[in-house]
Amino acid sequence: MPATVEVRFKGNRKDYFLWPDADEPLRLWEPVIVPVDRGLDFGRVSATGETATKKCGSCSGCAVGEVKTPEQSVVRRATQEDVSTANELRRTEEQTRRTVIERVRARNLEMKVSDAEWQWDRKKLTVYFTAEKRVDFRDLVRDLATALHTRIDLRQIGARDEAARLGGVGRCGKEYCCSSWLTTLGPVSLALAKDQHLSLNPAQISGGCGRLLCCLKYEHEFYVAARKRFPKEGKTLRTDRGAERVVAIDIFRERVFLRSEEQGPRIITLAELAEELTRLGEPPPEARGPRPESPRASAPEAQKTAPPAQPTSAAPPQQTGEAQSERRRRRRRRRGRRSGDGGPPPPPAAPES
Repeated sequence: MPATVEVRFKGNRKDYFLWPDADEPLRLWEPVIVPVDRGLDFGRVSATGETATKKCGSCSGCAVGEVKTPEQSVVRRATQEDVSTANELRRTEEQTRRTVIERVRARNLEMKVSDAEWQWDRKKLTVYFTAEKRVDFRDLVRDLATALHTRIDLRQIGARDEAARLGGVGRCGKEYCCSSWLTTLGPVSLALAKDQHLSLNPAQISGGCGRLLCCLKYEHEFYVAARKRFPKEGKTLRTDRGAERVVAIDIFRERVFLRSEEQGPRIITLAELAEELTRLGEPPPEARGPRPESPRASAPEAQKTAPPAQPTSAAPPQQTGEAQSERRRRRRRRRGRRSGDGGPPPPPAAPES
């Protein structure tokens, strides 16, 4: 039975193929020649066997509910001459990219050429570019096809994809995750930084691509789960020292910073705070439920399903008709003072007898 293999190309581009020769399996990072659109290309094996089959099944390039199965087979193992040809093409790609940039500038097109990639048989040149808006590059394609004598494929990519293709070193001192091991670039929102109480300065939470750091997602679930064990910041608690407001929390050391208007600030561990609240009959922080995500959206549904509230003994008594009339008179006097007429006119004086 043919085995599934994963083949990687330049810029972390990958595809899946079949290897029919089960007696001589392919090794990791072995060079191979594979079939592509209108020709052949050069790549290296990055996964084989069951691992490649699982990665192919979990690939996000297929439609929802569709299971991708490789349809094409590896042509052959690459020889040393094939490897030399591929290396020579890689060395000429920078000069080719400069040629494309000159043509772009000559036509005053608002696009940034990021990379150029030759197909192994030189039958196609793929040019990757970024642009803020739509670009009409039909004339550019004709110029490049005439100058380079090959088929031109222009592909617009995003800032994250550009960083993944070009590579680089992040603020952590390591290679970009998107260009080393992170194969799928998921969405990253500003809410992740807010949940972790990070600085919202774009220069501090953005990567080399100018977008939010992909690593903000790595520990987000931990922060969300850990904060459920702590009281909310800004909340007032009833403790042994009276009413105290939660100023800040320290998740890793499990400490809570409290401030009292009478006795000043103090730092207490989460366990000690839970004991105080339990002793005073207050629910501990662990028992407090998480804040609902969208209370406004759930309010109409709660009004439909919630039973009518029953009056309790602590509810204020209903006001009498005389008290309601007095409140209305006070409101009318306030409106009169705001309008500048000094309120309703005084009653006329009784005539002297």
